[in-house]
Amino acid sequence: MRTILRFAFEFLAIVAVLLLFEFPSIAADLQSFSNVKLINSPANDGDSFLVEANGEKYRVRLYFVDCPETTSSSKSDLRRLREQARYFGLPNEKFVIQFGEEAKEFVESALAKPFTLHTAFASALGRSSKGRIYAFVYTAEGNDLLSTLIQNGLARTHGVGRKTPDGIYRDEMIESLRDQEISAMLKRVGIWSKSDPDKIAALRAKERSEDRELEAIQHKVQKSESPKVQFDPNTATESELQSIKGIGPALAKRIVDGRPYKKIDDLLKVKGIGVKKLERFRLRFVLSK
Repeated sequence: MRTILRFAFEFLAIVAVLLLFEFPSIAADLQSFSNVKLINSPANDGDSFLVEANGEKYRVRLYFVDCPETTSSSKSDLRRLREQARYFGLPNEKFVIQFGEEAKEFVESALAKPFTLHTAFASALGRSSKGRIYAFVYTAEGNDLLSTLIQNGLARTHGVGRKTPDGIYRDEMIESLRDQEISAMLKRVGIWSKSDPDKIAALRAKERSEDRELEAIQHKVQKSESPKVQFDPNTATESELQSIKGIGPALAKRIVDGRPYKKIDDLLKVKGIGVKKLERFRLRFVLSK
């Protein structure tokens, strides 16, 4: 019985660490702002835009949804366009751009009047060079913008999510949005009007297959890599820790302040190190006996 209880407590502790460090956007409380205004910016699109709240400017990124791209200026953009075209079952990537612009115009119209914003200020940097924060947005009429985009066929259910301001848990919200997405697909509204039902399964399967190939290559490369220098997190200096790609001055200091570590996984206790990040660092750490 004691063994079972100990296992339960250890499991709960691991879950708590994951929530706090790997998913800070889930753990933090939402703050609400009313009378928020949309700021016109060339970088605005359907799911990411500049706003003014309480005299401060923020670039927000909507939770749960991904709108079609509006640009093809880089290789990253082109890969994104291809991935979205396959998801929506489109015969040509040009339709992605077309409906990306429609999503942008739709948001500009929906947010023409002051609106409400809820955010925990969780970072949504993504591929943008500018700082962004995840947020929920409700129009002046009280409509949830992310649901409205999906219902009009201008977005898909994709990306980071968390408990909503209305108290709906993440998994439940995802299921609800997916149902709304299916409804939009059946109605053939928005981007779904150009979808090819006979090809969508094959296109999505092709995207998944290529993703698996890339993951396999990445795994082989990471496995074959042998770091030149390994550090003991209990004795390494802040300067030595900063020589590891992805560890800056602030994180290096938190690693030093968090000593001692009995095992490498104890680094998950350090703010800013989640499961994925630790896996990137793991080969660079070794505990001295």
